[in-house]
Amino acid sequence: MRDTRRPHIAVLGAGIAGLAAADAFVRAGCPVVLHERGPEAGQGCSHYAGGMIAPWCEAEASEPSIVALGLEGLRYWRETVPVALGHGTLLVAPPRDTAELARFGRRTSNFETLDPAAIAALEPDLAGRFSRALLFREEAHLDPRAAVAELGRRLRESPLAELRFGSDTPDVEGDRCADWVIDCRGHAARDRLADLRGVKGEMAVLHTRDISFSRPVQLLHPRTPVYIVPRGDGRFMVGATAIENAERGRVRARALLDLLGAAYTVHPAFGEAEVVEIGCDLRPAFPDNMPAIRREGRRVFINGLYRHGFLVAPALAARAVAIVLGDIQSEVTHAHPRQRRSA
Repeated sequence: MRDTRRPHIAVLGAGIAGLAAADAFVRAGCPVVLHERGPEAGQGCSHYAGGMIAPWCEAEASEPSIVALGLEGLRYWRETVPVALGHGTLLVAPPRDTAELARFGRRTSNFETLDPAAIAALEPDLAGRFSRALLFREEAHLDPRAAVAELGRRLRESPLAELRFGSDTPDVEGDRCADWVIDCRGHAARDRLADLRGVKGEMAVLHTRDISFSRPVQLLHPRTPVYIVPRGDGRFMVGATAIENAERGRVRARALLDLLGAAYTVHPAFGEAEVVEIGCDLRPAFPDNMPAIRREGRRVFINGLYRHGFLVAPALAARAVAIVLGDIQSEVTHAHPRQRRSA
């Protein structure tokens, strides 16, 4: 007689990849134990993310598969875990860099071109500051920390889920209670993924009552494009750098100059804002900066999310569920260097 029991799942890591994976397996009816070595969820690079759910904007510098995965992520954050704010993404450029807007538009789609009057109607605090902008109206953004908290709440309330914090994630493959291991440890998975690297992202949070934005504003610049994401209550997240550096915990002075200078360019009132937080962490990335699902026996890796964590994690989690439940062999996967597999 066929065994219809749902497999028991051990998820390693409670960043956005691990939380999304745990949520996906619970929704599929699988018992899940989520192991996190820290004291709470979302304390790695997820803590410092921008939270832009912007699949069409990502087409400018990413492969088409990122856009497709991002569209799934957009639906997830609007419908399954509805924490996204759907006011779109606004792109602007200073007069000397308006060619960047044209270049960006040629590489993307699903946007509107705005003149000064339309910019002012959309974001009154930007009135008279920019002559042209691109609006990706169907995109969204979220507060990553609120999203992490909501996923944690859903898991804690599920009878199928158990969260274990302060767990050093032992070799759970030897635990007879786990049929599959979903490894979402990010940069810490270098012990098993030799081609994984860290890309440092630095950010700042500013507080001011003199400016109000309804949506993320991205300032295009040939060297350092910067986005400003409203977080409510006068707070704005300004990010983010991408440095080929595996050093944690140190925000560079140059990064702060770039981020704060860009914010000042968008609006001089940011020059009087209070800096309430600065931070950085390492985004896990593979050599091509594309996410991957890899399988070694009954361990499935979800990793290499780079700067697309909240955008693509829900879609990758859904594919991991399909692999474990036998619906697909693999879809978004790179061959493991020690075990070549067909995609």
